[in-house]
Amino acid sequence: MLTPPESITAVEFARVPQALRRTGEPSWMSRSGRIGTFLEGPAFDRAGNLYVVDMPFGRIFRVARDGSFEVAAEYDGAPNGLAIHRDGSLYVADRRRGIVRVDSRSGAVESVLAELPGGGPLKGPNDLVFDHDGNCYFTDQGETGLHDPTGRLVRIDPGGTVSVLLDNVPSPNGLVLDRAERVILLAVTRANAVWHVPLGADRRRVGRVGLFVQLSGAPGGGPDGLALDGAGNLVVAHARMGCLWVFSARGEPRYRIAVEAGSLVTNAAFRPGTGEVFITESESGTVLRATLPEVGLPLFSHA
Repeated sequence: MLTPPESITAVEFARVPQALRRTGEPSWMSRSGRIGTFLEGPAFDRAGNLYVVDMPFGRIFRVARDGSFEVAAEYDGAPNGLAIHRDGSLYVADRRRGIVRVDSRSGAVESVLAELPGGGPLKGPNDLVFDHDGNCYFTDQGETGLHDPTGRLVRIDPGGTVSVLLDNVPSPNGLVLDRAERVILLAVTRANAVWHVPLGADRRRVGRVGLFVQLSGAPGGGPDGLALDGAGNLVVAHARMGCLWVFSARGEPRYRIAVEAGSLVTNAAFRPGTGEVFITESESGTVLRATLPEVGLPLFSHA
């Protein structure tokens, strides 16, 4: 039997102020408009600002070191995942508009990928990550699940060439590259699992995909956003479970991070150069933090 993980409790860092909250408005997430501000996609820029998206209302918030919020961009879309490019621009996996680039200063939005080569529609991008050569990997989830295992893992190289690496995933969500950038760890929400996806030598195809870890519980949810530390430990935001898990590089549970603000834990990001993990909880519109022993793995934005 595995050793029970050590327990850690996250503490509140910041909360969306009432003046910026939106409720009771129609959005793509709820025909009745009952779903309000929904935080996702945390990412740090080089100045130490934390960016998070507000999916139903097409907003990107910038959260300063003191926890204050401001709207960095607002547009007609449904931003879900966010990654920062080395040039400082924000790349967004948008469920309605595909992959878009947002200027962090002006808020201007431009399309990067709206459809697949040949004109095939995207299902609804969810999250994205860069490797250190500037290749962008993203998940195309849409409404896929165990009933429709056709979600995609897609790669865009810096020159714009698009490669579909997988097209049989039941709800692909968060993703990270391992330290050698030869494996993608992929959250598969509706299967309540994280897949191990080895990349081929050209990184435009995959090898024999396997199971990294199988979770349980969280009815209607499952693994959402992922983060990796410098020792290869994987942080998994477990949506509908009110916690994050930290697994060793061998898939052994090391820590359980409890989030008492709510059960909809959507994603996590390390503050660069530290072991501080910042967590989005979307029921309460809260960003929380916890400290882990290992420093987060450096990302393309800070390389």
